[in-house]
Order: sequence, then structure tokens, then C-alpha cells
Amino acid sequence: MENKYIHDTEDALLKTYNRFPVVVEHGEGVYVYDTEGKKYLDFTAGIAVCSLGYSNEEYKNALKSQIDKIMHTSNLYYNTACGEAAEALKDICGMDKVFFTNSGTEANEGALKAARKYAYAKKSGRYEFIAMEHAFHGRTIGAVSVTGHKEYREPFEPMMAGVSFAEFNNLDSVKALVTDKTCAIIVEPIQGEGGINPAEPEFLEGLRTLCDENDMLLIFDEIQCGMGRSGSYFAWQGYGVKPDILTMAKAIGNGIPVGAFAMTAKVAEHSLKPGDHGTTYGGNPLACAAVAKTIEIFKKEKLVEHVNEIAPYVKEKLEEIVQTGGCAVKAKGKGLIQGLQITKPVSEVSAKALEEGLLVISAGSDVLRIIPPLIIEKEHVDEMAEKLKKALA
Repeated sequence: MENKYIHDTEDALLKTYNRFPVVVEHGEGVYVYDTEGKKYLDFTAGIAVCSLGYSNEEYKNALKSQIDKIMHTSNLYYNTACGEAAEALKDICGMDKVFFTNSGTEANEGALKAARKYAYAKKSGRYEFIAMEHAFHGRTIGAVSVTGHKEYREPFEPMMAGVSFAEFNNLDSVKALVTDKTCAIIVEPIQGEGGINPAEPEFLEGLRTLCDENDMLLIFDEIQCGMGRSGSYFAWQGYGVKPDILTMAKAIGNGIPVGAFAMTAKVAEHSLKPGDHGTTYGGNPLACAAVAKTIEIFKKEKLVEHVNEIAPYVKEKLEEIVQTGGCAVKAKGKGLIQGLQITKPVSEVSAKALEEGLLVISAGSDVLRIIPPLIIEKEHVDEMAEKLKKALA
């Protein structure tokens, strides 16, 4: 018998997602439950969003308190939550100025505009971008224009002009594309949708040098790998390579739709001014209350330290699966953004995992993505490994 909720969704919504046949009703800790009461170990975290897991009381109470005060004012006025969130975010991301958006895609759109405005203000005549093959930066025209998957771009061409694609982790391929019109390079320090591919330190160091030598900006997209998931608050800190513009979203709000792009003082001085960029909902009190409380809990619970404690155990279990000699051929990743490359169809394995009560998703055509809530413990990793072995069999 077809689930009423699935029927109503398919009947009323534009079909732009291939959803799993599960209706999630509530969550608790690292588990979610469907409308039939079945329990699932969630190693997707809402696609790297719910780092605190589900139903954190302190987080929920902060949102309830803000709802009782005010949820929206527009950016015509200041609000207390926005200032608090911006200062907290600056403190952990290491940048100087922050602009709040509603999503990661919007954050990347803002970053692209900021880079072009910087070039315009400097009267450099630069406007082109270098992006990476297999990159994913969002689905609006600007963001998809710098997304390194041809199948995402083709249906919506012509794309934004002035974008070329280099090979990830190949500095020479980037150098070959630099011209006197290049204004910025955009890159994910750890590619997420593209297959869980960490950048080599020398690659990011080389990009930084290349930008410095050619008066170009370096944009890091940390929408998926940021906010503690890599083993530092933001992956650039672990690499020791600071970008000029940093984009983030997902886990900074733990489920409330919010994103941000941040920049150095140098970029802020020469880029976006009043009237150049805006958003009705960005920086609203509810979203900012979520950001501020999420950061507070991260610090209090020492979640970044916890990632560094538990991640080696996750890696160990994934390597054990590879060593069995089955369809899993490679484990890769950093911190709690891990991938398992397999030779079976990813959709088939994800479906079997679902039957076993485990939520995992794909990253590219042949990688299972392992991005659990950051609060997982060893017993959850053991449970994941056992269920995943059955799904891979």
C-alpha cells in the first residue's frame, strides 16, 4: 500500500528529486524514524547539515526563545542575533567580514559577485574564473557555471561567460588557464559531490601563491567540508592556506536554512558596497540565533576535538571493509567527510543499506558518502560498518 505522504508529495511537488521511499517523521541523536516507526542510523546528517544530530534540547530551546522574540525584521534594521552570530562566525572562520545568505548556493553567488566587484574597483579589467573539474557549487546560473559537471550545465546553457575548468590537484593545469582577465580561482578544499576528494596541501599552497603573484582572489567553498567536519572548524585552517573569500552553509545552522560568505578586510574594502548585493531573509534573527547557538554548542562540547578522536576509527572500519576484497576498492576522505569507492552501482547499495536501517548517499557515480552527525561514538561506527557490510554483500 502506497504511503499517503509519498503520494501527496509526488502529487503536489515538482519532481526534481529522486527521493528514497521513506517518510521521516522525527529524529533523536544520530537516528531518524519513519512514519512506520522504523529506526535508521543516519550517516548523511541531512547532507552534512545536522552536525549536532537531532533534537538537541539546548539548540531547540534557543530557537523557541528567538521565535518568541522576533523572527524577521529585514536588513533595514539591526537585530541582536545577527551581530552575535557574525562575531561568533568570524571568530571560528578566521575572516574579517561576513554576509549572511539563505543557502550555500547563494553564498557562492555572493562570492562570485564580490570577486568581480573587487576587480572592477581595482580597475583591473578582470572578470574570468577558474574552477575545478568535478566541482559542485550550486544550481543557480552563476553557481552552476562554475560547477565542473557538464551534465549539470548543458541543459541551461549558455552559462555565465568567462569560466574555465582545471584539473583538481593539478597545479600546472590551473597555471595553463591563467590570463590577464582571470579575477579569481574557486575551489573546494575537499570535493564533496565530486567524490570526496581532499586537496593535496601542495595544490592549495600553489593556488595561494599563484593568486598572490597575479593579483587574483582565492575562493574556498566550504559549504560541505566546513564547520568542523574536516577536523578543524574550516578545512583551510587544517591546510594552513587562507582564502580571500570563504563560503559556508549547511552545518553552520544545524538545519535552519542559512549560509554565509566571508572575506578578508582587503577584499571587503574594495568589493561590495550598499546597493551591490542584498537579501530579504539573509541574517534574519531566527537563522542567526541558530548559528550563534550552534557555534556555542560546538565550543562547549569540543566537537572539533571529538571529530579528530573518532575519525581515525571511522577510517579504520572503512579500510577493513576494503581489505575484505569485495566491491569496496578504496576509502578516502578527511575527518568525518569520508567516501568509500565501490564497483557496484551506488544506488543499489544505498537501497540495500536503507533496508538494513542505515542512511548513506552517493558522491559522484561510484562513491558512498560517509558524513554522519559529528556527535557519533564508536558504537555508532561499529553499527554502521556491520550494516554497510551487509549492503555491500
